[in-house]
Amino acid sequence: MEIDLNCDMGESFGRYTLGQDAALMPLITSANIACGCHAGDPLVMQATLRLAGQHNVAAGAHPGWPDLQGFGRREMTFSPAEAEALVLYQIGALAAFARAEGLELTHVKPHGALYNQAARDPALAAAVARAVRRFSRHLVLVGLAGSCSLAAAAEIGLPAAAEGFPDRAYLPDGSLMPRSQPGAVLESPVEVARNAVRLAQAGIGTGAIDTLCLHGDHPRAVENARVVRDALQLAGIEIARFSGSQF
Repeated sequence: MEIDLNCDMGESFGRYTLGQDAALMPLITSANIACGCHAGDPLVMQATLRLAGQHNVAAGAHPGWPDLQGFGRREMTFSPAEAEALVLYQIGALAAFARAEGLELTHVKPHGALYNQAARDPALAAAVARAVRRFSRHLVLVGLAGSCSLAAAAEIGLPAAAEGFPDRAYLPDGSLMPRSQPGAVLESPVEVARNAVRLAQAGIGTGAIDTLCLHGDHPRAVENARVVRDALQLAGIEIARFSGSQF
């Protein structure tokens, strides 16, 4: 059994210090890099891509709603055409820096509210999938396991990866518990590691997990990544980049 470890990165502004991203990058296999709408700026995007290249980590776009003040975690209403253009715009921005660094993007993972809304809204999910395919039919769309996002990718023949969140609590229907609820974010690295092994082995519902996300803005992000890697390897699960599977 294999599992990919991804992390949301490049979510800072202005003078860029590698900080936690620098410590996290050697511990993961895929990086989702903010594209300037919910977080990040041109210098941050460039520096994060360079860091990914140094550690042979797959680089992907992490587009979000244009909501800097809310860090992209507040729901917004866009028409499908607007959402499609917004996602395509952000992929293109990051891809320009990737090309300049001699890298190619491998995947796209929406951020925050855009991710969660697309997980349950078929029209929005289809718009996001179309944006990814318009840029490249070879990019892998990362989405919540069992969600509308993966169904939309399958509908248009786009490769997809089902994602699980070791540091988040789930509702009975397989959706993520809203961050506004107590206990939505798991604080104990031991609990996060235990959850990672469970997700890798059992998946969500009837669906397998291709990639596990470790949030880079978690206060114990680096510790979480280390204990998750150790726990997965102890369970006989190999850590490797996802190749994308049809939902």
